[in-house]
Amino acid sequence: MPVLTLDDISLAFGMHPLLDHASLTIDRGERVCLLGRNGEGKSTLLKILAGDVVPDGGHIRLEEGARLAVLPQTLPSDDSRTAYEVVSGAFPETGELLAEFHRLTQSADEASLNRMMKVQERIEVLDGWNLDQRVGAILENYGIDPEQRLNTLSGGWQRRVLLAKALVGEPDILLLDEPTNHLDVPAIAWMEQALGQFRGAILFVSHDRAFIRRTATRIVELDRGKLVSFAANYDRYLALKDKALEEEERQNALFDKRLKQEEAWIRQGIKARRTRNMGRVRALKAMREEHRQRRERGGTASFAIEDAARSGKLVAEAVHAGFAYGDGTSIIRDMNLTVLRGDKIGLVGENGTGKTTLVRLLLGDLEPTEGSLRLGTNLQVAYFDQLRGELDLERTALDNIAEGREYIDINGQQKHVMGYLQEFLFSPQRARSPVSVFSGGERARLLLAKLFSKPANILVLDEPTNDLDVETLELLEARLVEFSGTVILISHDREFLDNVVTDTIFLDGTGKVREYVGGYSDWRRQGGRFPAETGGIRKAGNRGAPSGSMPADSGQMKPAADKTDAGDKAAGSPEKKQGKAKLSYKLKLELEQLPGMIESLENRLAELQEKVSDSDFYAGDQGEVTATLEAMAAAEAELEQTLERWMELEEMGAG
Repeated sequence: MPVLTLDDISLAFGMHPLLDHASLTIDRGERVCLLGRNGEGKSTLLKILAGDVVPDGGHIRLEEGARLAVLPQTLPSDDSRTAYEVVSGAFPETGELLAEFHRLTQSADEASLNRMMKVQERIEVLDGWNLDQRVGAILENYGIDPEQRLNTLSGGWQRRVLLAKALVGEPDILLLDEPTNHLDVPAIAWMEQALGQFRGAILFVSHDRAFIRRTATRIVELDRGKLVSFAANYDRYLALKDKALEEEERQNALFDKRLKQEEAWIRQGIKARRTRNMGRVRALKAMREEHRQRRERGGTASFAIEDAARSGKLVAEAVHAGFAYGDGTSIIRDMNLTVLRGDKIGLVGENGTGKTTLVRLLLGDLEPTEGSLRLGTNLQVAYFDQLRGELDLERTALDNIAEGREYIDINGQQKHVMGYLQEFLFSPQRARSPVSVFSGGERARLLLAKLFSKPANILVLDEPTNDLDVETLELLEARLVEFSGTVILISHDREFLDNVVTDTIFLDGTGKVREYVGGYSDWRRQGGRFPAETGGIRKAGNRGAPSGSMPADSGQMKPAADKTDAGDKAAGSPEKKQGKAKLSYKLKLELEQLPGMIESLENRLAELQEKVSDSDFYAGDQGEVTATLEAMAAAEAELEQTLERWMELEEMGAG
């Protein structure tokens, strides 16, 4: 029996129907990803399920006794409650009493003691101590300090607390709206692992393709008011969707051809006969109405980047450069880095490790406090701000782009501002609306439109993928790859990095800056690891501290050796004194055997990943599901350790 059923749901704002008699069922244990273009109504659908929005028609049925929980998309701006108070708030009356009892234990005056006795009596009546144990257990399991206040935590830790609140009530279905927005990679990996251990059903909205691939067992698309289900993983969905669109285009072409033929027949019939076949006339009218009612699939964004005159070949060169604040806190230290025209650079690191500071150094906004930094010539920078600070929310989209202009130049071609906005999927009516009413995806598209309307030979993009739909993401990827200038990209979207960047720069939080050839996956293959990947649970820190505590690709891994500093120790090898150690016969034999072991482990891992990605996997025997997930985590850990050992021996042999 389905845990959740939507039957014939309708909702319209004005003349625009967001949901047009939409239906859906979700079974226990399913992980359903809800996809759709920006503005289709995905977040609104989740609000309907949560009871925050009432539909115009239709019915929603939750299985009798089933519980629903929500992980909110927006993080609290200034919530001073402790983590314990937030999580216990999942149980309204009991949670308030538990939180009050918790506070009263910190006082010793007589009034507090008297009140504590009354609160304790009520808690016992409500069986509150059992709930108190559950709150304490999930906080400990998630590595959260119960006394930490929410407004002192980074975004990743705040989302961890809110997920604990959502899951402590042991819900049967969990709703998630863009859960990975503003999280760094370790925090995303931790969430993937936590959701993998949840045995209830999940309905989530996300445009993070790597997250979708790892989490979803079924894809549901909201398209022109209808919910279309694909019993497939993400990659299979993409193939099925392409076929469905091809068939839709073929059927529409046949319909339009038949409509033209009927129109011609009617016009000819007027001339040739006194009376007409009224049945055929009625059929034509019905066809015309069907054509009028057909909800055309929205256009695809199509935009180009305005190239400025080429910069010099050298963009920036740092020699032993560093930056520290006035209090002596070192953010960047001993950095040796060269950025050339045409480089596509991705910055990777946990939140608070200095990525924005590094960008400001490379652009000349900050002066290094040690070493030297030389900038190139004719640098024209366009900056994409993840906080959308470049947009005036009170002005219309048209005014934000036009800035007094009627036409803008894009690579030598003049375009009317309204026509230019239509390339970013803004209708004339929407273009005249204030930005304050736009969704997150619409604001992101508008900021891209503003960014690309100005000449630039250096693009700096800070988390550009948040809220963008997949089609716009893929177009943005293509344009960035084609761009002849330099791109500096801060992103936690692993697939976006893989598809765009030529070099990855990793900041480990200690001030060290390391450069690797390739994208995120290449960085991982070259031994790239986050400091959090030590296998332990780290307590929540203050805002800006690293926000992950679990491995980025599951499994327990060792910290990677630093491959860029010749003076550092190789992982697991003896400390070097008089140069690198030579390989003994035994170690040479081990080195020769490792590639075969790595290939075998990769094949084993691929088999397990394929099994987990099957749409029916989580619906099977739960014991087998758990065993398979544990086997996959173990295989990933063994593969990583084997790769590290291979790189260690390779380095020793090279010496």
